[in-house]
Amino acid sequence: MVDELAIRTAARQFMAGLDLSNIHQDLSAYTKKVKAKLGKEEMDEGQSGYTLTKRDGSSVIIVNELECRERQRFSTCHEVGHIVLGLKSDHSETPSWSYSKRDENEIACDIFAAELLMPFDAFKRDVDQEEPSFVLVERLRAQYVVSFSACASRLAAVTQYPCAFVTMSSSVIRHASRSKALRDLNAWIVPKSPIPPGSVAHRLVKDGDWSGEDAAVSQDLWFQDWPKGYDLMELAKHYPTYDETFSLLWFEEDSGPDEPVKNFAGVPVEEDDGGLKELDGQLSFQKKTRRR
Repeated sequence: MVDELAIRTAARQFMAGLDLSNIHQDLSAYTKKVKAKLGKEEMDEGQSGYTLTKRDGSSVIIVNELECRERQRFSTCHEVGHIVLGLKSDHSETPSWSYSKRDENEIACDIFAAELLMPFDAFKRDVDQEEPSFVLVERLRAQYVVSFSACASRLAAVTQYPCAFVTMSSSVIRHASRSKALRDLNAWIVPKSPIPPGSVAHRLVKDGDWSGEDAAVSQDLWFQDWPKGYDLMELAKHYPTYDETFSLLWFEEDSGPDEPVKNFAGVPVEEDDGGLKELDGQLSFQKKTRRR
């Protein structure tokens, strides 16, 4: 199993002391540190990049010039991850979202790349300016030059709100990124389970709509073994062409529980293997809440 905490720690150690003021435009601070030059070439669909290592220890990172700028930047940092972590590549044709089938080395380098593209301290400062929303995601996505899903997942992980970003396909939940505040409440979203009926995401998939929101979604639809009685904010987007659906979930100021929730057996719900406790250890949701 991939040790996300170790990978994120390695990425932050790698970035320590570097001038990151211009990484939104130029990733040379990273490539220079690993003694790599960056090149581009046309590649087949599904191929994003690779690294050539020379005898003198220097490298050449090649990315697919046919892909969008966001993808090229991610591929560059992914390849830097291979060099820093010393992990061999396995660029098979397995979809990038299929964590159960992808090689663990590739997953590890994806995690490393996200850290480099959205440095924790700066990104968290920007996230904490306001409550979660797709408007905030779009603004940060453009600022950090990353994909929508990468930015939303990162936002959910670092925000002070009890928040989750859920990715889905073929009417099934693939992965959920949760904030520390939500993990502290023992909120558990079951991977590989059907998109819950009654959710905004389920409605969009059923009706073929593109986007929707609801400020009063019963949280027990999403979280396993939670009692009823709390309202959850859900914003969702559905892309029929790609069979992809995303939901951003969070508790607003007066709508979540005060204490960690226990399941019906009286045992706290276990941590999901897709989550990661952020390294600052200080995230918490301090606002008072009420029950309906």
